[in-house]
Amino acid sequence: MAEYDPKSLKAEEFINDEEILETLKYAEENKNNTELINKILEKARPQKTATGCVCAGLTHREASVLLACDDPDVIKKIYDIAEEIKLAFYGNRIVIFAPLYLSNYCVNGCVYCPYHMKNKHIARKKLTQEEVKAEVIALQDMGHKRLAIEAGEDPVNNPIEYILDCIKTIYSVHHKNGDIRRVNVNIAATTVENYRKLKEAGIGTYILFQETYHKESYLKLHPTGPKHDYAYHTEAMDRAMEGGIDDVGLGVLFGLELYKYEFAGLIMHAEHLEAVHGVGPHTISVPRVKHADDIDPDAFDNSIDDETFAKITACIRLAVPYTGMIISTRENEQVRSKLLKLGISQVSGGSRTSVGGYTEEERPHDTEQFDVSDQRTLDEVVKWLMESGHIPSFCTACYREGRTGDRFMSLCKNGQILNCCHPNALMTLSEYLEDYASEETKKTGYALIEKELERIPKEKVREIARKNIEAIKNSDRRDFRF
Repeated sequence: MAEYDPKSLKAEEFINDEEILETLKYAEENKNNTELINKILEKARPQKTATGCVCAGLTHREASVLLACDDPDVIKKIYDIAEEIKLAFYGNRIVIFAPLYLSNYCVNGCVYCPYHMKNKHIARKKLTQEEVKAEVIALQDMGHKRLAIEAGEDPVNNPIEYILDCIKTIYSVHHKNGDIRRVNVNIAATTVENYRKLKEAGIGTYILFQETYHKESYLKLHPTGPKHDYAYHTEAMDRAMEGGIDDVGLGVLFGLELYKYEFAGLIMHAEHLEAVHGVGPHTISVPRVKHADDIDPDAFDNSIDDETFAKITACIRLAVPYTGMIISTRENEQVRSKLLKLGISQVSGGSRTSVGGYTEEERPHDTEQFDVSDQRTLDEVVKWLMESGHIPSFCTACYREGRTGDRFMSLCKNGQILNCCHPNALMTLSEYLEDYASEETKKTGYALIEKELERIPKEKVREIARKNIEAIKNSDRRDFRF
């Protein structure tokens, strides 16, 4: 029997089944322990310092106790603290991105994904470099600056060389005032050598969803293909960091396994990265199983309702306070709106989850990985965010200024990142308003910018930001950043 060790590089030791089961038992036994719960809540709360705020975060056991508690008063406190943490470190900024599907060829047999190899009626498609360029131009015409590229696992159709060529193509496209300034990569677990190649190609975050941390379920859900190897998949982030990628993104697909088990495993993975590499996950995503081509979410009996989903999101924010949290268009407007207050700091907008979908006038469904619940345009999403008091941010400055990994986290942890992020968000929003927004969105946006400029504490920074925004409005000058 493997022993739990967060510093181990072996999957079954840093994600230890026995430790998770003991954690769930401990959480159940203490879910009504008022004294303990109050101590955990107090530990999670942001503490003000001379330079900003600090947060202790929570261990997987502490966070699991909060998740198990069903007292409405405690849940309200969890939600309030989650919002407090989110505002302390990310302010009211929400980063905007879009997925770009390159290929749906896949050799795996994942039973929850329509790209699985046995699905013979789905249209298989792989973008040529010219088609990649056309998709990027369509995304730039919407106003996007940040993409997350997606591809099935297929060593023949989607080798690492193909992925690298696509990244090179994406960065090469300069259309009108448009540029994709950051490419995040969501592809299958690979080798240290290939992660080095991705790093050299200038990627942002490497994202890989665990899907489930429950090994027995994992093996059943991935019956065939290279993804069947639980250890190789689970240890991928360590190889990515060994390959020089210092920003990695975690996530599970909620609904495949019991959510309390998945939650504990997810927090343990974050603890492992911190223990071994000195920096936790840059992002954590919270997708749920959704309908797709030949996938019925009702076939999975571990689905979670909206309230439980909200509670999971808030508890992740308390446990891993500095991580970016992502919600995609899998979720509808109402769910996304609620989760924005509970810790979410990144959303996708105007997304199409089919290969080649952005160049089609009508949303194609024949190659979609999952149904899109929030089908609003990017302009509608931007306007919605602003009307709900958020700043839509297209900023990618930290990556291009070398503020990644432990450098980003150290700035975030002492609150100094706010001196860069707030003005950068306003300047990139101004770019969007000038180049892509509808008149109504533009009017709403500049009223918001004027109000938010006054919130920049340093007068010099405020004046530089104001000057740069005027330059954006009155010329073709773009890409100002702190």
